Amino acid sequence: MKILVVGGVGYIGSHMIKRFKGTKYQIEILDNLSSGQESNALNYKLHICDLSDKKSVHKILLENNYDLVMHFAASINVEESYNNPEKYKQNNIVNTINLLDCMRELKINRFIFSSSAAVYGEPVIIPINEQHSLSPVNPYGETKAKVEKMLRNYDESYGLKYVSLRYFNACGAHLDGTIGEMHDPETHLIPLILQAASGRRKNINIFGNDHPTPDGTCVRDYVHVMDIVEAHILAMENLINTNQSQIFNIGNNKGFSVKQIIQTAKDVTNIEIPVEILKKRKGDPAQLIADNKKIVKQLNWQTKYSDLETIIKTAWNWEKKLKNSIN
Repeated sequence: MKILVVGGVGYIGSHMIKRFKGTKYQIEILDNLSSGQESNALNYKLHICDLSDKKSVHKILLENNYDLVMHFAASINVEESYNNPEKYKQNNIVNTINLLDCMRELKINRFIFSSSAAVYGEPVIIPINEQHSLSPVNPYGETKAKVEKMLRNYDESYGLKYVSLRYFNACGAHLDGTIGEMHDPETHLIPLILQAASGRRKNINIFGNDHPTPDGTCVRDYVHVMDIVEAHILAMENLINTNQSQIFNIGNNKGFSVKQIIQTAKDVTNIEIPVEILKKRKGDPAQLIADNKKIVKQLNWQTKYSDLETIIKTAWNWEKKLKNSIN
């Protein structure tokens, strides 16, 4: 089976293609290198292309006879999505339509989509299951929800079968230390905390300490990137075997507050981390915790690396490597 991994040299995509090494699957990558590193492509064939270039995307798909597409490419910064919603519409919706239309024209009918817990918005119940209403509170979440709706339409109208994986907070780095998070600018909490620990950042900002949570800071469900890619393998194999579209939460089924993450980082690094309290951010739900029972029951997915200490240790090893590469 031949698989195209779109966004395959970015954070999660690079862990995905590394996981495919030594398997029976034939892998190729499509990436515009806007946020990923070409060196992450390993020895796989890399098509450098932007999804906005529909003619080139169609040509790549036509010439390579893919059986399935995994789609990781997206803009993901919630704050930026408020400031530049047009960019998010283009990158996350229009470009995905381009990809899906090329697939439809060439009768490539299997699709794995990287969605997000941001589709839920402010949760009515905790933990959040897949039947929870979709009421995104920021433009980023809206783009993911719109693509999910479109996937349902493409399934009903064209027979495109898909799995939508709603990530909660992806984090951590590969156990071997070769790849990890490297966004520019970095917006994710754990790398920001560890940059403050390593001295690359003067402090870590806490956005609000008066949320309706036990310690007043936001609570999130953190899931290790290596557990996420394992979920992709299981979801893909299930899609191949059943030819049934599915939606799954990818989360740890437990939440940690910002203060808890900072404290664990202090414990792992043995470094005091300066903190500054700022006002709450717009579109920041107080709590997001996954109910992951569906994927656990149906696909027998289990988290192996998503305890907080392992997450922080692997991310810290990666941060130290990044700092050394800069110095």
